[in-house]
Amino acid sequence: MVPITPEWKEGSMSDLIETVPRMELSVQDIEHLVEELRAYHAIYSPLLQRREQREAAYIYLQGLLATLPRKSIEPMVLAVDGVAPTVVRAIQSFISEGTWNDERLVHQHWKEVEQDLGADEGVLMVDGSDFPKQGLHSVGVKRQYCGELGKRANCQAGVFVGYGTSQGYTLLDRRLYMPAAWLTDDAYAQRRRQCGLPPDRTFKTKPELAQEMLTAIVKSQALRCRWAEGVADEAFGGNPAFLDGVAGLGLWYFTEVAHTTRVWAERPATHIPPWRGRGRRPQRARLVAEAPVAHTVLEMAVALPAAAWTRQTIKEGSQGPMVADFAVLRVVAVRDTLPGPDVWLVLRRHVETQELKIYLCNAPMDTTMETHVRMSGMRWPIETCFEDGKQLLGMGDYEVRGWTGWHHHMTLVILAHFFVVRMSLRLKKKPQR
Repeated sequence: MVPITPEWKEGSMSDLIETVPRMELSVQDIEHLVEELRAYHAIYSPLLQRREQREAAYIYLQGLLATLPRKSIEPMVLAVDGVAPTVVRAIQSFISEGTWNDERLVHQHWKEVEQDLGADEGVLMVDGSDFPKQGLHSVGVKRQYCGELGKRANCQAGVFVGYGTSQGYTLLDRRLYMPAAWLTDDAYAQRRRQCGLPPDRTFKTKPELAQEMLTAIVKSQALRCRWAEGVADEAFGGNPAFLDGVAGLGLWYFTEVAHTTRVWAERPATHIPPWRGRGRRPQRARLVAEAPVAHTVLEMAVALPAAAWTRQTIKEGSQGPMVADFAVLRVVAVRDTLPGPDVWLVLRRHVETQELKIYLCNAPMDTTMETHVRMSGMRWPIETCFEDGKQLLGMGDYEVRGWTGWHHHMTLVILAHFFVVRMSLRLKKKPQR
C-alpha cells in the first residue's frame, strides 16, 4: 500500500478546488430569442427528410422552451400554435411514430457541444434518471427502484451520458433500460408489440447501455474527452467489465465503488500450476499459495494513519464549498480473483458528517491530488442536467408509451437543454447595456 507522500499534498483548506462552473439556466431568459432558435433549428433541419418533420421539430422545441407548468404535447402545441387539433395529432404522430432517425440529430449535437464546451480534459458523466409512471403499458415500465422517488415504484429507467468541462455541462445521449422480463416473459408479448419494441432487442444491463453510448461518442471523434465518470452510486464502479471497457476506449475512469470492493495493496504473485500428466494442461494463472489476501477498500481506509489524509475544500454545484479529508493510494484491482490493473484508490471523508466515499481511478501515476479531488466532485453536473430537464424542459412530462416516442422525446429535450446552455454562454459574453 502506497499512501500519498507529504509533497503530494498540494491543497489545503484555503485552496478552493473548482469542478465545473454552475450554470443558472432559465427558459425565461431565452424564450424570446426567436431568431436564435430558428438558426439553431436550422442546424438539424437537413437531417429531417420531410418538411412536415422539420416543422414539427421546431414546434416541439418551442414548446419545450415555453414557460408552461406541464409540457405534454397538447399544452405545448396550444401555447405555440393556438387551438389547432390537427397540429396536436401531427406532433403526436411525429414523436410517437415518426420515421426520422434521431441518432443523426444526436451525432450532430455532439459536434455542436464541441464548439461551445469542448476541451481536452472533457468528462463524460454516466448516470441514470428514472420516470415514475402510473400505468403498465408504457415501454419498459415496471416496479423497480426509482431514483426520483428513492424507493421501489412503477417507473421507466433511463441511462444517460452527460459532458462537462470548465465551460459548462449538458447531456449527450440516452438509452431506455428494459427489464429482462419485458424481453423474455410471454406475459409481456402483447405489450412489446403495442410499444413497437424492436424484435431483435436483447437484454442489456445499465453498464452495458452506458458502454454502448461511450463507445459511440469516442469513436465518432466529434468532441474531445479524457475522463469517464461513473456516478450512479456503485452500479458502474462495481462492474469490472464496464471499467475495463472504458479503459479500452482510452479514457480514464473515476467511479465510486462499494466499501466491500476488494483490492491488493501490492501485486500478488501468480503462477500456472504444473501439469500432473493427466487431463488438460493448466493454462490459467492462479495465485501462489503464500499470496496475500485482497482487502476491502474500507479496511484500507481504516488502516491509514492520520498523516496519510489531507484536508481539501471543493466546490460542488449549488451546495457551495465542501470540506473533506482525502487520501490517495496505489492499489491493484481484482479481476476474477486474480490481480488486475494498477489503479488509484481515492478516499473522501466529509469533515462534518464523516461520510466516506471511495473511488477507483485508472489515471496515470503522475495524476495530482487536486485532479482526484476535483473528479470526486463531478457528480452534480449531470444531476443538475436532470433537474433542469425535468423542471424547465418537460423531460418527464411526456405521455408517449412506445419505444420510438421515448427516444424521440429525449433527443429533443437534450437539444433544447443545449440550446439554453448555448444561449446562456453567449449572453454572458455580450457586453451589458
